[in-house]
Amino acid sequence: MKIDFKGAGMDAARLDRIRPFLDRYVEEGRLPCWQVAVHRHGHPVWRGQGGLMDVARGRPVADDTIFRIYSMTKPVTSVALMSLFEQGRFQLDDPVAKVFPEWAGGHRVWTGGEGEAMTFEPARRPISFRDLLSHTSGLTYGKALADLGVPPENPTEAFYPDLREYTDRSKSLDGLISALGQVPLRFQPGERWMYSLASDVCGALVERISGQSLAEYFDETIFKPLGMRDTAFHVAADKADRLAANYYRHPKKGMVLADDPATSTYLAPPVFDSGGGGLVGTIDDYVRFAEMLRRGGELDGRRILGPRTLELMTGNHLKGGRTLEEMAIGLFSEASSAGAGFGLGFAMTIDPVAAGTPATADFYWGGAASTYFWVDPADDITVVFMTQLMPSSAYDLRRQLKSLVYAAIED
Repeated sequence: MKIDFKGAGMDAARLDRIRPFLDRYVEEGRLPCWQVAVHRHGHPVWRGQGGLMDVARGRPVADDTIFRIYSMTKPVTSVALMSLFEQGRFQLDDPVAKVFPEWAGGHRVWTGGEGEAMTFEPARRPISFRDLLSHTSGLTYGKALADLGVPPENPTEAFYPDLREYTDRSKSLDGLISALGQVPLRFQPGERWMYSLASDVCGALVERISGQSLAEYFDETIFKPLGMRDTAFHVAADKADRLAANYYRHPKKGMVLADDPATSTYLAPPVFDSGGGGLVGTIDDYVRFAEMLRRGGELDGRRILGPRTLELMTGNHLKGGRTLEEMAIGLFSEASSAGAGFGLGFAMTIDPVAAGTPATADFYWGGAASTYFWVDPADDITVVFMTQLMPSSAYDLRRQLKSLVYAAIED
């Protein structure tokens, strides 16, 4: 890849600090591998990588390595759903029950207690599209985050289905939606923020409204127009040797194998296309998605969303303009809460002093295997970081990387 500093307004030597910073994590056995791509004004200004995509087999990370991007699927799902918004198929405050008759009876909301002593009240209003896109629906992740070391913040988790029945691809997405129509909500819709299965529900909405599978809709509406050739819900057979191993940080054993690329479930097409975390892809593919966002919904003459729609998505939709610190229950590590708001699929910096970041107008998200991206329209920057280490809270790599990139800006 040609690296162009002409007119980029960035210091090459300062950007080169990224390499020893991340190489140290690899050398100390804390990361298996890393890739970083930095673009400014639409041009690649820094690219680096290091480590092994498969430690046991001694395979170095390569330009075309395929990564599990987990929750970096969520912004893709949000863009897909909002493309249907642009077609007039729904309004943000429409009840989701218009599409899901399984939810027409309404949800109840947890008010206190545990076990058999729990108390509930009726939801004051139905869950809306806006609630799902902004994680303010009252849904949670049930028990799903326990395996990632996230402390339980959900007294209603006993009511949730065992997600292994769905993530092991043995049941359809419709079955999950039906089950979620019966669970009690953690809070009244719109009143708090909680990381949740809402993006999987958004994926189901895309399927119901479009009449296509989520994979088909992604491919037709986003991936093919943007030239994202390696992003999908599974790894094709002719690309299997490019899938990285995934690792987990064990408190005593260090970095241990979590998913062997030779036997990974990602080698087969899923029955359940998870809009919340099911995609795999390359760094170059995600750079194209992020660059489309930076450019207001268009890339290389192919428009995915209108710029006004993207402005709507990247505004703070939390009640009263509050921050995640004020609104979140059990905040998961894909975002820090201080000085951050949340829109329709992205977190964003709304108070850089409180957030402790040089970024003033960025929006961003990450994945469970420590992947991360951000787009900053004000400084005209796009950055994508890839690795494969769970949980994403293992190290504070994301904010450190952001500091390194902004320290290189000269204009």
